[in-house]
Amino acid sequence: MRRLQRSRLPALLLVMPSLLLAAPPPGTRLSFVSCPVLRDTRSVPCWLSDYQSERYYLTIQSDVSAEVQPPLMGHQVLVEGIVSDAPPICGGVVLSQVRLSAMPELDANCREELPADDRYVVDFNPRPPGPSGGRLAFAADPSGVGAPPAPGTPTTGPQKIDVYFDFDKGVSFRHPSVLVSILDAARRGGATRIRITGVRGAHRLSNGALLQEAPATGRRRAEEVSRLLNGAGLALPAEVNWISGESAADGVDDWQSRRVTVELLP
Repeated sequence: MRRLQRSRLPALLLVMPSLLLAAPPPGTRLSFVSCPVLRDTRSVPCWLSDYQSERYYLTIQSDVSAEVQPPLMGHQVLVEGIVSDAPPICGGVVLSQVRLSAMPELDANCREELPADDRYVVDFNPRPPGPSGGRLAFAADPSGVGAPPAPGTPTTGPQKIDVYFDFDKGVSFRHPSVLVSILDAARRGGATRIRITGVRGAHRLSNGALLQEAPATGRRRAEEVSRLLNGAGLALPAEVNWISGESAADGVDDWQSRRVTVELLP
């Protein structure tokens, strides 16, 4: 019996590394920076990224109107999400509530492209022919009524609206609706002044490292939002501030530190 147990030891040693490198259980929050990997498929290319010997599915290749913007080839990507129990997509573990931010620095190592593999088919409902349905900030609303207030949002008195951003980025194609909502809320509520506070975001990565945005990011965002609102006709006295969010970074919804808070005051 003792000889049999010794003979099993090498096999156990071979199995243990694979157990240690297994994907974290569903519900685990992940925040990491890694090179994206582009895989071709018969329908639409998909984006993946590797972290701690596990491959994760991020999103499909899409245009600027998509809610989740795909990574950029040649740049690392900040991935924030929660491990889900959904079936793998494109050969990667699926992350729910995923947020992606292409890092600004070029990285020559981030150039991996994989050929199409018949094992991986990605569902894709293409939008109708023609230009993207996304609108630039403050483009005319075809309905003529503007964006409706969010459920539970007061229509009078002081109001506070948060605008969230990708890492080290300013206003993009994803922001028209929230910016129009600020305009509408100010007009409905009779605001007479406005306070705009930009926050420099910070993120506690899963490996414990602290990732910070560029020092001037909070100021740049606050001034950009103020300039856009003023240019769209919201000519109210504006107090523009900016702060740093390093102390609040704990790895839980740190994306909320990448923001501008707009306060509409009576």
